[in-house]
Amino acid sequence: MIDYNGRRFTTGGVPPGEKHPIALYRQDGDLLWGEFSGGHARRGSLTGLCAPDGTLDFAYTMVLDTGAVVSGHCRSTPELLPDGRVLLHETWERYGAHASSGVSLLEEIDPDTFTLPHQRTESRP
Repeated sequence: MIDYNGRRFTTGGVPPGEKHPIALYRQDGDLLWGEFSGGHARRGSLTGLCAPDGTLDFAYTMVLDTGAVVSGHCRSTPELLPDGRVLLHETWERYGAHASSGVSLLEEIDPDTFTLPHQRTESRP
């Protein structure tokens, strides 16, 4: 079973100069919760369950930078990356006036450096 407690995730494809959304997950047994902000989300939270295979099933709410309040449901299927980080394949649905659905990916931020993998730069002489 994957232990999500303390893991941080972010989305890809954020335009340069825009703040990346960061989610911090917490877990106790099969209970999962977390919070996130950044990108277009001023603040958000999630609460749900973690199955023995690491699949997550949770509800979420957030306030967007436009002031809109949205809620929805998400099912995330984990993929273990070669370096030990987790990639979450999400299928989500948003309810109400902002109804929508889609798929997305969340990539775990490197726990040793807390940098985004695609923002690492090599030193040049």
